[in-house]
Amino acid sequence: MEKMSITTGRILLGLYFLYPGITKIPRYDFMVEYMSLHNIPLINILLPVTIVIQIVFGLMLIAGCRIKETAIILAGLTIFINLGMHDFWNEYPNTNASHEMQNFVKNLGIFAGLLVLIGANKVSQWKLFNKL
Repeated sequence: MEKMSITTGRILLGLYFLYPGITKIPRYDFMVEYMSLHNIPLINILLPVTIVIQIVFGLMLIAGCRIKETAIILAGLTIFINLGMHDFWNEYPNTNASHEMQNFVKNLGIFAGLLVLIGANKVSQWKLFNKL
């Protein structure tokens, strides 16, 4: 039961990053505007890097490849996104502060899940099915 829970959680966390990474591609212009609204620097570098990280490392979590290292990278990305994009304490035009606070708290939960995954994986290796 423990291994099945960890494997299911890992796959769901991977999907949480994979899907937004993929959807940022057709919505690239919108994401540039949204990041500009939040005064994110170096958007032309950070947005493509974020897309690649979300897709590649989301897939790695799903596949069970280098789980600990992958979760550490995604945890760092989550904190950066949280502080830069879901800064509910600032006011922006056409932005709902309570929605941003909800996203901020949700991302803290995702961050917590990644920390648990880091702690649950003492050895970094391929664990595709993790012996369900």
